[in-house]
Amino acid sequence: MLIAPRLTDYHGIHAEQASLDFAIPFFDEDVPLYLDPFLLWSSPSQQDQSLHTSLIIAFNHLGELMRSGDDGKAIDILITASECDEVGLGSSATRTGKKIGRSKAEEILRLFGAIPEYNNRGFRHFEEIQFFVSGISKDRISDIACNFLKSFLIDFTVEQCKRHGIPTQLCKIDNVYDYRSNQFISFEKTEVPINPKNGNPLILVPKRWLRFTPWINYDDYFHHHCPQDDISHTPEKLDRVSVLNYNRENYGVVDAYIKEKERTFEDCHNDPLFSQIPIVSAKRKLSLIKKLPTGKEDNADIEYEDAIAALFSSLLYPNLDFAAEQSRTDSGVLIRDLIFYNNRSNEFLNDLFEIFGSKQIVFEMKNVKEISRDHINQLNRYMTDSLGKFGVLVTRNELTRPRRKSIIDLWSGQRRCIVTLTDTDVAQMVELFESNQRLPLDVLKKKYIEFTRLCPS
Repeated sequence: MLIAPRLTDYHGIHAEQASLDFAIPFFDEDVPLYLDPFLLWSSPSQQDQSLHTSLIIAFNHLGELMRSGDDGKAIDILITASECDEVGLGSSATRTGKKIGRSKAEEILRLFGAIPEYNNRGFRHFEEIQFFVSGISKDRISDIACNFLKSFLIDFTVEQCKRHGIPTQLCKIDNVYDYRSNQFISFEKTEVPINPKNGNPLILVPKRWLRFTPWINYDDYFHHHCPQDDISHTPEKLDRVSVLNYNRENYGVVDAYIKEKERTFEDCHNDPLFSQIPIVSAKRKLSLIKKLPTGKEDNADIEYEDAIAALFSSLLYPNLDFAAEQSRTDSGVLIRDLIFYNNRSNEFLNDLFEIFGSKQIVFEMKNVKEISRDHINQLNRYMTDSLGKFGVLVTRNELTRPRRKSIIDLWSGQRRCIVTLTDTDVAQMVELFESNQRLPLDVLKKKYIEFTRLCPS
């Protein structure tokens, strides 16, 4: 059973996240990014700009319905648009969300009548609703955009699946916005990938549209543009409701903020799903590791494990995508592991899959002076068919002669492989990371080759 399974790993697609145009969806949880509509507006792509125009037209149509007295239809459309489970973006641990209620939808739509500028020309960026209505956060903005753009996202998904050989099935997809009828309809038969755990359809989203926080957002407005002194004589006690009420009466302040964000649009970029730490940070982590004593005194083991986790997730990227940092208990001993997806992106990683069945690779961290037989056995018990029969012990010093014999015996009897990375190896990985001439992963490859030379054929 894969840990934090992803669509590509489940289907055996050999691709790094960095090389793909879409965010790889998880089956169990959301991808912690959000579709930012501003990235479409600021994009040099005419297609993206046109999609943003369509998105705004669809949202502003709700204002037209309100003005014509068709409030109920407008409210129903906005409620439908407020949650998009198929894309799996956000912070949910279950890939399911909850739509807004009728009162919240009505509060949003009343902005078309309450603020003359919206009544006259509509919204330029519908993200502005967060400056007037409480409870509207980045996940809600993202979901509304995804639902209004779902028809394009389906086409994008089909194209990406064909390009990368991702299996699809005929599915019914609900709540696809039809720009001809200005309402949500169902696509009865659409070829998209599915979540094998529940059979629900999955829709892919371009990475170029994703950010951790929308370019236009309340926190940025509050801290850098909101005239706090004008709203309250004690800004430190200023609450969100007071700011929202002020904004409704003083739209010009919000408009000035929006124009400033538009003026600086060239600074708005999508966020990668993972960012490597700077070289200087890697060297600091290495320095910290070298100074730490072995053992648990003064939480040295925790500091060691935290430093290794931060280092390895960057040093091994993009060849190994970080999957999870997790704790497990073995005979009453708490063990922390790093789990990486094996993308099989080079010959060495492909060999690990072919020889040991390693769909994922586990790194067990041990801040001890000397690895014991129990440590070897703990990792050995974890190398199951799902994780494969290859594991890495990250520790301070080389194995003693008896422990080297233990791992060689594992190879001889069960064809299981345990490779050890020491402080010296970690230092070499950081050196390669800094020089950018070879892959830090090559250090692991070297240790694997050294191990196989010790083993009987």
